[in-house]
Amino acid sequence: MAWNPAQYDLFRDERYAPFSDLVALGRFRPGLRIVDLGCGTGELTARLATLSPGSQVLGIDSSAAMLAQAQPLTQPGLTFRTQSIEAFVEATPPPRPSLAAEPRTEPAWDIVFSHAALQWVDDHPTLFARLIRLLPPGGQLVLQMPSNHDHPSHAIVRDVVRSEPFASQLGGYLRRSPVLPIHHYAELLFRLGIPRPTVIEKVYAHILPDAHAVLQWVRGTLLVPYLERLPTEQHAEFLSVLSQRFAAAMPDRPYFYGFRRILIAAERPPEQASI
Repeated sequence: MAWNPAQYDLFRDERYAPFSDLVALGRFRPGLRIVDLGCGTGELTARLATLSPGSQVLGIDSSAAMLAQAQPLTQPGLTFRTQSIEAFVEATPPPRPSLAAEPRTEPAWDIVFSHAALQWVDDHPTLFARLIRLLPPGGQLVLQMPSNHDHPSHAIVRDVVRSEPFASQLGGYLRRSPVLPIHHYAELLFRLGIPRPTVIEKVYAHILPDAHAVLQWVRGTLLVPYLERLPTEQHAEFLSVLSQRFAAAMPDRPYFYGFRRILIAAERPPEQASI
């Protein structure tokens, strides 16, 4: 997708707010191998390198525009690569039903980290099985995903893209969030061999000036695949319709934008000694 770093960064502080909560769930220390899936412009990936001095930290992202801003942050131990999350995780062998029967594979990542990116990858049961396979025994999965797809802003977008003329112009395209209810992740990780995963949903309070600010927020994320598919000459009409609908549904000034996010920390159990 054609990501716009400037649009995304209009709400940088708000988007980065969960980072401290997320890293508090991990065990960052020197000498690790860390991969950041969907690293964007790389600022948070660089913070991971600071948290784990002497580590090898790799940030991957499919957006050349985002990575153009990340590349100046490159230093020994901190690198970036243009690659989709799907391509990265699919490079591993297919998951097996039981972790206990799996041989150790190298290279492995001590921490697989992701901040607000996995909501763009479909089929989370398969995705999470592959993520766990990236970890050695004792390795950690530390990630955060928006779970705000039931907010009125998302409901309005779904309604508008199913209406004309946009439904025809989009060829019927409608993207539904693959993010599952939080208890599904806890159960899924348990089935994948993680005995006590941490799965938390938190509401982050963002005070925005009005409904137009909410529209600008979703324009940097939710609307990206729709604007990419719509003819350029239809962008203004599309945004105008959304603006009117947002203003009617969210009239408060300022507007309390309660943004739900899921935070997950899962540690692969250490290998048990043979008897």
